[in-house]
Amino acid sequence: MAETEVAITPAELPSAAENSYIIRPNFKDKFKPAIVKEAIQEVVVEHLKGKDYDPEQAPVWCKAITEAVKEKVKSLGMDRYKLAVNVVIGEQRGQGIKVGCRCFWDSDTDNYAQHLYMNESMFCLATAFGVFFY
Repeated sequence: MAETEVAITPAELPSAAENSYIIRPNFKDKFKPAIVKEAIQEVVVEHLKGKDYDPEQAPVWCKAITEAVKEKVKSLGMDRYKLAVNVVIGEQRGQGIKVGCRCFWDSDTDNYAQHLYMNESMFCLATAFGVFFY
């Protein structure tokens, strides 16, 4: 059996992420809260519709919803954004709740979207933060 050598040109090598020196996203590539909110809503309703609050399953649901929201938002084509997704599920007993967060970001490029889902036995607040990756 004869060995053959194959020459690979630099153009054929897989390219690593190259720095494009873009400091602001184009309008079409910007984080769009309205579209992301719809995506979050679809995922949350798909995962929680018809379910009652279960303290044993709530952490599992949170993780599943977080991963699904992250994948759905990534599929929207906002490639230069770093995503952080936070999901809170709690029992609905008529109580009030405040959820807050703080972040240092550029208000021209960074944004967030959230969706609140409620049924008779639970609430779910899902928030996705998009921070432009310089």
